[in-house]
Amino acid sequence: MTDNALTYRVAFSSLRSLTPSLAGTILDRVGSEENFFAFTESQLSAVMGFSNRLFTSSVRGEALEKARDEVEFINANSISSIYFQSGQYPGRLLECDDAPLMLYGLGDCDLNHSRFISVVGTRHATAYGVDFVERFINELATLLPEKPVIVSGLAYGIDICAHKAALKCGLPTVGVLAHGLNTLYPSQHRSVAVEMVRNHGMLLTDYRSSTPVHKGNFLARNRIVAGLSDALVVVESASKGGALVTARLASGYNRDVFALPGRISDRYSAGCNGLIANHMAALVTSAYDFCSQMRWPVAEADDAMPSLFPEMSPEEEAVMAVLTARGEATLADLSSRIDLPVARLMSMLIDMEFRALIISIPGGRYRLR
Repeated sequence: MTDNALTYRVAFSSLRSLTPSLAGTILDRVGSEENFFAFTESQLSAVMGFSNRLFTSSVRGEALEKARDEVEFINANSISSIYFQSGQYPGRLLECDDAPLMLYGLGDCDLNHSRFISVVGTRHATAYGVDFVERFINELATLLPEKPVIVSGLAYGIDICAHKAALKCGLPTVGVLAHGLNTLYPSQHRSVAVEMVRNHGMLLTDYRSSTPVHKGNFLARNRIVAGLSDALVVVESASKGGALVTARLASGYNRDVFALPGRISDRYSAGCNGLIANHMAALVTSAYDFCSQMRWPVAEADDAMPSLFPEMSPEEEAVMAVLTARGEATLADLSSRIDLPVARLMSMLIDMEFRALIISIPGGRYRLR
């Protein structure tokens, strides 16, 4: 595509309040984006049968001027411009009435891949939520013959855990940003973002580089997180929060919504428990549970699932017995009940964590996975 044609597309897609449906109608009547900007205001009003401030010369002229700068940025930084009428535009997102006309991407992820799963949640993730995300995505990578793409918002907490878990399992992952690709927020996640792009993932946004970062953008971008995927999984949320907004959007787009249940006393399980109680989300506790409810075929059990009864030494069995009886225990608790030197016990606990038998949680405590 020539820079001239791209400029018209960028300018046209930047006009506020244009939905894919209305934009398609306008282009059908005027013939092309270039014609939209070439026609006079009176010609556009006559062709469309109504007047609109978008037809004014000043609005269209400003859009074109900014679009020229954006095209320079796109070319200089190897940005993909994904237009709503192109084959690269995600078909799932195009089903949504409020889908953006243009997406800007950095990376080579196929946005029409067969399996897309969004994982979102609180920025204040607990050990319980982090453990679930890691297990869930690892199980997805093992269970699904068609490896899924994991989508989230690159924010603190559950979002960044989802991206990291996907990278660890060799799954492509897409971060939907609330700003242009000239910056990255939060900057602490830059190294993860680089790895995402290098490993067939993508940084994706509907904001141009000239758009300043604004608090309202973060809620607006959630419609893309919700619409891009087959299903949304909410992992930990307070009774109010962005993850719940995303869940409502996903439900409105007729996406399957799932939520991780938690104790009623836990602040960051209140939102998930509420989604389940109000029948806005299905309860999920594992990837196998999720795939079963989605009716997605999974790999053969012998190949996909590890043994439920891994071989353990008598000392490891003793640790498991203590944790089963108590729920949680500190190193001191375990040392008082198991006849092992502390150094040997610590080494054994690390090994048991590595083998996914137990998990360490804040406060120097351990519990079963």
